[in-house]
Amino acid sequence: MPIDPSAVGQTGGPVTRKWTSKDALLYALGVGAGTQELRFTTENSQNIQQRVLPTFAVIIGGGGAPFNKIGDFNPAMLVHGEQGIELLGEIPPEGEVESVGKISAIWDKGKGAVVEMTSESTLVATGEPLLRTRMSAFIRGEGGFGGERGPSASFEAPTRAPDHQVAYETGVDQALLYRLSGDRNPLHSDPAFAKMGGFDKPILHGLCTYGFTGRALVNTICDGDPSRFRSMDGRFSKPVLPGDTLTILMWVDGSECTFQTKNQDGDVVIDQGKMTFA
Repeated sequence: MPIDPSAVGQTGGPVTRKWTSKDALLYALGVGAGTQELRFTTENSQNIQQRVLPTFAVIIGGGGAPFNKIGDFNPAMLVHGEQGIELLGEIPPEGEVESVGKISAIWDKGKGAVVEMTSESTLVATGEPLLRTRMSAFIRGEGGFGGERGPSASFEAPTRAPDHQVAYETGVDQALLYRLSGDRNPLHSDPAFAKMGGFDKPILHGLCTYGFTGRALVNTICDGDPSRFRSMDGRFSKPVLPGDTLTILMWVDGSECTFQTKNQDGDVVIDQGKMTFA
């Protein structure tokens, strides 16, 4: 059957996910952290305690999302549209979470369907909620079922100059490193598969770009302290190629930061960015 809008409210899980100190270190390297951020990239440096990047939430969270309950669709037609995380506590260097997911919305966009999934993850050791994730996917060719279009995003970047601006170069091999954190989609590693998808070469994972952006936010807005990081939402607007330079523009208003991420050509690759902090 095609996309089933009556699936909204269906749940999945619980599922568990364990991670180790090594997993957190590998993720940090995968999103470009290095010798200037030893708190995220080492576990045995003198006078430095290992911390975890807040965007590691996309690796350990999101469990239980019941995609098998929304109907039949071609996975090749699915595009990651938006990603959000909410931290209810600082992620420890190692641990285990239990996650329950939910289909929170299905919208009919005519040429496709938008499916939104939410998930909450609880630390098994304490029983306390640790994080929540939200993601939306645009599934091409699955619209036209007569459902509501859903809310239209209204976002404008501030007209004033950004309060902060950080540029990071991604490596030409960045996707090969990031994929070791779990996403082995050949779109990011196999040139032949990428060409079938319409790309000249493999593209960078959207969540890797998201991680680079989160690094800039925690290092700049939170002074490198992940315990101050509360939430982050953004919309993927253009693919990034390994080797691209990412510039993160930040506008701060109280405990909220509006952000955009652009490539070296000035194209916006993450839009509608909102981050909150303490």
